[in-house]
Amino acid sequence: MAFRISFSYSEHMEKVAKLGIKCVLHGSFRKHFDLIQQTRQVFTDAGIEVIAPKLSDIAGEKDGFAYLEGEENADPRLIELLYLHNLKDLGQNGFSYFVNPEGYIGKSVSYELGIAQLSNIRCFFMENPNDHPAYVHKNSVWKPEKLAEYILDKGVPPDPLIKRNEKALHKLWEDLMVPGSIVAAGAMIQYEPRKTTDKKEILLVKTHKWGDRYSMVGGKVRRNELFKDALLREVKEETGLSGKVDRHVCTFDQIKNSGYYRSGIQHIFIDNVVKVDSRRVTLNEEAQDYIWITAEEALASLHIEPNARHTIELYINLMPQR
Repeated sequence: MAFRISFSYSEHMEKVAKLGIKCVLHGSFRKHFDLIQQTRQVFTDAGIEVIAPKLSDIAGEKDGFAYLEGEENADPRLIELLYLHNLKDLGQNGFSYFVNPEGYIGKSVSYELGIAQLSNIRCFFMENPNDHPAYVHKNSVWKPEKLAEYILDKGVPPDPLIKRNEKALHKLWEDLMVPGSIVAAGAMIQYEPRKTTDKKEILLVKTHKWGDRYSMVGGKVRRNELFKDALLREVKEETGLSGKVDRHVCTFDQIKNSGYYRSGIQHIFIDNVVKVDSRRVTLNEEAQDYIWITAEEALASLHIEPNARHTIELYINLMPQR
């Protein structure tokens, strides 16, 4: 089986090469090594750097494990660990590609898939895995030439998409990620009144996540996402509002082992003002109620979770209410 990119993109190839997009190929060297090398050539021709496997030939096989040239006398565990270390060099737009014709993953590659997913690496597949109960995103299956064409056209690999009927699966999968820290973007949403004599109001939402207390809109910054983009995305997703990022209010971190927090993980909270010119809110499933209220009235009358209360107090000092 040979692949070919269907159109010439010399300028795009140069652009992709300058961006330094890298990938690691995974697959059964024993069964599909020729196909892996063909896939390598497709990506290389598109300006994507394939950092593993190296351009080599199979030197031998023992107990179902294929050895490349120069690896003949090495411990297979060492070979596998060194191969997995290539994932650390993928960078912001790097990805893993699984050469799995007829859906075949196999034992060694199954191990590599688990490590790649837990490392929050983008994973793409030649075909849907059929011998492995792996969770894969909606747009994870690409033929090599089609994925190369997409990257040539867009300059980046595709972002993961979630199937509508698999949101619960995605959440479980996402919760398995083991970061050293989690960055959360918090929005002090402020309505800008048309009359300068009117008081500024902030938006607070009541959510089960914080024990039915009021809090601010916000959420985790995703892989390959700038903080500003994450903040506006969370505001749009949770309230339907569009806005502009304004002043920074505060940054703090916590390590806790219950409720909203993931055990043993540092959570970094960055809270900014987001100004909006509409009060028409459409809540998603994360919140059960909302209120527009002045910051002073909120502190005096609402049951607010501690982090949001602290941010509101700082906000009052930073931006006095009229």
